[in-house]
Amino acid sequence: MPPEDDNGRIHCRLDELLAERGMTLTRLAELVGITIVNLSVLKNDRGRAIKFSTLTAICDALDCTVGELLVVRPPSTRR
Repeated sequence: MPPEDDNGRIHCRLDELLAERGMTLTRLAELVGITIVNLSVLKNDRGRAIKFSTLTAICDALDCTVGELLVVRPPSTRR
């Protein structure tokens, strides 16, 4: 089991990538085929897991890499 300090260290840059591309969350949901609610969970860093197929679909729709979408915060960074 990961240390408790690791919780919340993954940051999803969905907001920034959507803004850079002039795309709405609604449009991304349509392209990826998942609900706006599920995308909002990711966008707000509340996600606990993501399917590789969903991750791939988001990256394809945003023309980005996984490393551009998800970043690991240093252990001392708090939300």
